[in-house]
Amino acid sequence: MRYQTFLMSWTLPALLVLAALTGCSTNPATGEQQLNWISVEKEKSLGAEAAPTFVQQYGGDIPSASIQNYVSDIGHKLAAASERPDLEWEFHAVDSAVINAFALPGGKVFVTRGLLKELKSEAQLAGVLGHEVGHVTAQHIGQQMTRAILITAAGVAVGVAGEQSDEDWLTVLGVGTSVGGGLYMLSYGRNQETQSDELGVRYMTRLGYNPVGQVQVMKVLKRASGGGGAGMEFLATHPYPDTRIKHLNMIIKDQYPDYKDPQKYRIHRDRYQRTVLAELKRLPPPQHDPENQPANPDPQGAGDQYR
Repeated sequence: MRYQTFLMSWTLPALLVLAALTGCSTNPATGEQQLNWISVEKEKSLGAEAAPTFVQQYGGDIPSASIQNYVSDIGHKLAAASERPDLEWEFHAVDSAVINAFALPGGKVFVTRGLLKELKSEAQLAGVLGHEVGHVTAQHIGQQMTRAILITAAGVAVGVAGEQSDEDWLTVLGVGTSVGGGLYMLSYGRNQETQSDELGVRYMTRLGYNPVGQVQVMKVLKRASGGGGAGMEFLATHPYPDTRIKHLNMIIKDQYPDYKDPQKYRIHRDRYQRTVLAELKRLPPPQHDPENQPANPDPQGAGDQYR
């Protein structure tokens, strides 16, 4: 046992050094060196394989073509304004009462009905989607998955970048694990959240959205969490909004001093109210509501809810 412990204590640092030497690259969105073993093609294949599971777990797509098209159109415009426009982007508005938004590798982005209901404008929606696009362009998901597999026994045993199977990566991502398994393993660090906030503002302002929409999202989330946060999955995967609000205000003041110019930056409250909020009121209750029913009553289903 002592020998195994000694071996592990020696092997893991060595593996980390090897990983740093073999898996580092410069990210085009952030300009930083990053450790990421997942190639672009692997990102695409993992995202394509995992996305249907998460759509199912979150109650399927919202049964409204107008909402789906609206979210998808804004999302694709943001992605086109990013440093990775050629990914196979998908934007899903899922029929879940929880308040959350998240992204999978390869450009699969999700926003829940619960969060859409809390938002008040198109600029706020662009802030949410732009933030998740930022996680993809900065390759935060691949970085977190690489780190997660490095600290597992499987990662140490393999010891060579790129030898993990798709099953290994999907397990780390959270597909087929117990509730929250992937969530807590892949929680983003503060620096990654700050980067995604900044990238989200970058992309939304390129489309003429007022960056204040991003700050308003943080305030919406802060308010929604005040009642105990029963459905606040967003706060399980993202740090609390206060410090992000301060940072965003600083960024906006420094980089977008003309943000109050209505000819340059728009909010589009009426369009959001008409296309999303009014339509949500006409729909039946969400298919996925953990407070009233299990997320997946079939124990042999495709996996547990990604929080």
